[in-house]
Amino acid sequence: MSDARDTITRIARPLEDIEEALKDVIDPELGVNIVDLGLVYGLRYSEENVLEIDMTLTTAACPLTEIIEEQVSQALKQLVTVYHLNWVWTPPWGPERITDDGRDQMRALGFNL
Repeated sequence: MSDARDTITRIARPLEDIEEALKDVIDPELGVNIVDLGLVYGLRYSEENVLEIDMTLTTAACPLTEIIEEQVSQALKQLVTVYHLNWVWTPPWGPERITDDGRDQMRALGFNL
């Protein structure tokens, strides 16, 4: 019975909690989380209570897609039972999508923004 309640709790998590959890997903090349890099384009629940994540990468040819997918899975495993990661390429990612916190993180790592 507690498993059923746990499932319901994980389905109903607020999107703010999901976004916060995704800040634990660090882009392996840039060392900044995917939310502050502006790689997460959208979060929503479908009518079937599946978390839909629209996300992009800095380049479509990124060789680290599987690493990021695994990190997303780890970040969300206690929050949702089912999610779908939609890789989107339009609009293309650009540095203007980086948040102020992301810019601060990149500067701390030595990037000149």
